Amino acid sequence: MNQPTPQSKKKKKKAAPKVRRTEFLICLLTSVALTIAGFFVPPMGVIDGSVLTAVGILLGFGVIAMLPDMIQSGHTAKINLPGDTSVEIQHHNQ
Repeated sequence: MNQPTPQSKKKKKKAAPKVRRTEFLICLLTSVALTIAGFFVPPMGVIDGSVLTAVGILLGFGVIAMLPDMIQSGHTAKINLPGDTSVEIQHHNQ
């Protein structure tokens, strides 16, 4: 079996934040595109509730993708799940 070298482990650790950031940006841009598209499909000027639900879910996935990086960089995260889900991320100055 091939054992991973220390250099390959470092490359994987450096690549992971870029992948998560890309995932977040894809979710964000898709959410913005859905919101804008909601104005141009019938009925004109009204964003349907299903579009708003999809935007919320996509933004939620984006935040979840960024949580490991935020926690690793010294932020604290508080996640409340019952009822309305909320995520609070705080930065502590050292």
